[in-house]
Amino acid sequence: MNYLNIDNEKILPVVSELNVLLADYHVYYQKLRNFHWNVLGKNFFNLHNKFEEMYNDTKIKIDEVAERIVTLKYHPISKLSDYIEISKIKESSPLLSDKEMVEEIIKDHKILLQQLSKIIDKANNANDEGTADLIGAYIRELEKSTWMLNAWSKNIKDALDTSFVN
Repeated sequence: MNYLNIDNEKILPVVSELNVLLADYHVYYQKLRNFHWNVLGKNFFNLHNKFEEMYNDTKIKIDEVAERIVTLKYHPISKLSDYIEISKIKESSPLLSDKEMVEEIIKDHKILLQQLSKIIDKANNANDEGTADLIGAYIRELEKSTWMLNAWSKNIKDALDTSFVN
């Protein structure tokens, strides 16, 4: 019984890209924990808490992505070796400065946003509104988080575009 009313042939590319996202999120999750444990300096309290908030959110997303794959009637990949192999996000040294850690996370956000966009395209092609809705929310949240990290990393002299300000 096809309770999803989705063409099985069109859903395979969605599941494939969801599995890449699952791998990306696992490596990203571990990187956030690495940074949470190893951040030092004046920004310790802020970043230690922020990285924990971010990895807790990522843990929830990992479960949601895996459950979406199961909802689409496939097994999610689940071996760490597979995650390392297919993830576009790479592991990082714990020996980075606080600013380097934030820069690394912003780079990872760019990778995640690219993957999320791929999934939206595949989901729209398959008329998979459930996946598109889930991923759309992730994009919005990640864009906001990236903006905040980017703002944190700027100097006060750095300015936003003022073309709409009198």
